[in-house]
Amino acid sequence: MRKLEVCFSPDIYQAYENTKATVVVIDIFRATSAIVTAFKYGVSAIIPVEHIEQALDYKKQGFLVAAERKGEIVEGFSYGNSPYHYMGEEINNATIVLTTTNGTRALEKARRSKEVLCSSFLNISATAQYLLHHAEDVLLLCSGWKGKFNMEDSIFAGALSDVLMQSGEFDDISDSSIASAEFYKANAHDIPGVLSRSSHRKRLEHLNLEKDIEWCLQRDITDVIPVLVGEKLVEHRRRLG
Repeated sequence: MRKLEVCFSPDIYQAYENTKATVVVIDIFRATSAIVTAFKYGVSAIIPVEHIEQALDYKKQGFLVAAERKGEIVEGFSYGNSPYHYMGEEINNATIVLTTTNGTRALEKARRSKEVLCSSFLNISATAQYLLHHAEDVLLLCSGWKGKFNMEDSIFAGALSDVLMQSGEFDDISDSSIASAEFYKANAHDIPGVLSRSSHRKRLEHLNLEKDIEWCLQRDITDVIPVLVGEKLVEHRRRLG
């Protein structure tokens, strides 16, 4: 019996922790969207760290380091978590260290799981197919905002849950999976519209980051899937190969 669950915040992850589950970390605005974008544009690996102090240690060692808090680049760093920071030639074949407000915290929570993936609308179909063919149980972990529920991660979890549920491959489906799928189906015709009311979208708009929002809501522009191997995220085909 395969289980499908959604955890709406890293703060309640312990209630869902499952040694058999592949955990899919979700941070639509913007960490996992930026991570997927970086692999699409040729990054070799990303080292996610939870704290700025860890990022500074890597910077002293000469690593290319990105740091974001509250939607903005942390002072002293050249990159944040905008997907547009990861499209240049300088990231091709590079290893990047990344810390963000929410996404890297969720990755740290999930680190000891059987398998950890990063997903977004940008690679949703590839993620679904990977889970159907390679995962036993599935736990979708929303990064939220500082431990709280957010709309963008939850509606994406619903979109992915809906695909997985329709496959008929999952027998044990949690209330959270059903709720997120219903949220998605009720708003699938206008996801940008429903998310225009979300707190983090308003936060990003205030920072003049509307183009980031538009990028993050594109669907299926790549089939790369970042997977955590040790301390690094790598592209899944590299791990499988």
